[in-house]
Amino acid sequence: MRRRGLWRRRPRAAAAFGALLLVASAGAVGWVIAGRGASSPLAPAATPRPTQAAFHAPPAPQDLQEALEKLAARYREPVGIAVTDVSQRWTAQVAGEEVFPQQSVSKLWVALSALSAIDRGALSLQQKVVLTSDDRSVFYQPLAARIRASRPYETTVDDLLRRALTESDNAANDKLIRELGGGQAVTRTLAEKGLDGLGVGETERDMQTRAAGLTWKPDYGVTWIWKSAREQLPDSVRDRALAEYLAHPPDGARPAAITRTLAALKRGELLSPASTQLMLELMAECRTGSSRLRAGLPRGWSIAHKTGTGPDWKGASIGINDVGLVTGPDGKTFAVAVMMRETRKPVPERLRLMQAVSRTLAAWWTSEGHAEEARQQIASIETPPDAAR
Repeated sequence: MRRRGLWRRRPRAAAAFGALLLVASAGAVGWVIAGRGASSPLAPAATPRPTQAAFHAPPAPQDLQEALEKLAARYREPVGIAVTDVSQRWTAQVAGEEVFPQQSVSKLWVALSALSAIDRGALSLQQKVVLTSDDRSVFYQPLAARIRASRPYETTVDDLLRRALTESDNAANDKLIRELGGGQAVTRTLAEKGLDGLGVGETERDMQTRAAGLTWKPDYGVTWIWKSAREQLPDSVRDRALAEYLAHPPDGARPAAITRTLAALKRGELLSPASTQLMLELMAECRTGSSRLRAGLPRGWSIAHKTGTGPDWKGASIGINDVGLVTGPDGKTFAVAVMMRETRKPVPERLRLMQAVSRTLAAWWTSEGHAEEARQQIASIETPPDAAR
């Protein structure tokens, strides 16, 4: 049987699906990040500006919206979820306009800015870049192992992009930021493209060091030295630093802003065709988070994504995220974001939520031959008795 979009072409099936849902309440309200408009010293990009404002997006399908609300309520901790239809532009969301720390999800916007600079001719993929011991970062940075004190490591902008997006290499990402002129240069590029609600802030090493209660020193580029310095801090110092980060994350972003931006990227509104293709290919090669959104997709679906994983402290994990573009067997694409500000749930529960979001979306957008599977998937989502509190 030829696969067809059930909910678009089978209104009776969609109505039956909707009748199976129990309306859940997840009315969390949060603060919103302000748009970061600024002028840029760089030449205007010779690529189309996003046209989101020129279109009036239809409301999100009620049955999908209710399904996402049930998933969020079931998790019993604050979580941000957003799903944007790339072609129709509607967005279903739960806390989608609240701010969540991105952690390594922000590498997407650094890459977007680098590719935009390439489109303008300010950078090139094969441009040589030299890394010295001063270019080491924190946490995961396999690129740093190639740097020797007596022998700097030479690579290219293309290699930095690939390492940042496919491996989430912090040293590669930080070097890209410096090549672009700093975090504020990235922010200006986003503003020029009409994108708001996306924070970048600064390099990973500066942000992570400050969030831990430290001030960056060159010696901290050696991981064990950085961790040792962090462990020597009084708990009160780390508590204050982390609380400040969570209250005002420099990398904070709204889940719905992320999905709208990814949808615009997929539509070719943000970069040249060649740069758009390259960024989507690199996102599809992402090696992290195989048990997150990807694991919930049925056979025939694909994903191009970027994960974010922050530090652990006193039983909680910060910035546990996965965002990306998921595409069905019929070519239909959705931008999806699942973000956790601070979670104390065991890792398996976090993964189950992310998988449930992608699985539910796939079940909603299914073929007529799989309608029963969709109904069973949604019916299995239990609403906790105290979800409305």
